[in-house]
Amino acid sequence: MSFTLATLKTAIQDYTENTETTFTNHLSDFIKAAEERIFKTVDLEFFRKNVTAATTSSNRFLAVPTDYLASFSLSITSSSNKSFLMQKDVNYVEEYNPNSSTTGLPQYYAIFDVENFILAPTPDQAYSVELHYYYRPNSLTAGSDSGTTWLSTNAPFAMLYGSLIEAYVFMKGEPDVMKMYNDRFVESLLRLKEYGEARENADAYRRGLPERPRT
Repeated sequence: MSFTLATLKTAIQDYTENTETTFTNHLSDFIKAAEERIFKTVDLEFFRKNVTAATTSSNRFLAVPTDYLASFSLSITSSSNKSFLMQKDVNYVEEYNPNSSTTGLPQYYAIFDVENFILAPTPDQAYSVELHYYYRPNSLTAGSDSGTTWLSTNAPFAMLYGSLIEAYVFMKGEPDVMKMYNDRFVESLLRLKEYGEARENADAYRRGLPERPRT
């Protein structure tokens, strides 16, 4: 089973028995909200990428990619030596380096806002950095009615039940129905997480890499 944009919209209307115009105008919003729930709950190996950039001397900020969801690692290279920065919250970083004019090789970073990381200490020169991160793929709603995405093909029930939760919130639906859809959504997320971890471990075995410890 898988969904195209059109078939998922139809399924939402069928489950809710609602074809009212105001409701159908928000179908894409329900789907996008469901995708966001999934991406922020389950870290999937398939949605990781690497980008390289450079710090700027005396500038403690580094741009965040527009499709950024969460960090896997951030490394910095100095004199051909690569080291990894520790991710902290922004308060820790600012307390560690309260005077932004204090410069050196960055040791820590944090998410400052939606557009920037903050580094500490402030870079004393231009350093090469590499960010390995989880990214937000294009939404199913960004394509055609016949289009599909990895989630709509491999996690159709998570997409469906996540969308139904949003739809019932919009409709101010019955609490017992909301609970049922939420329970099914959680079950779908667990299966998706197990599937992702199984694929990751299999890939690690094929590459001869040690399995990443789970927390």
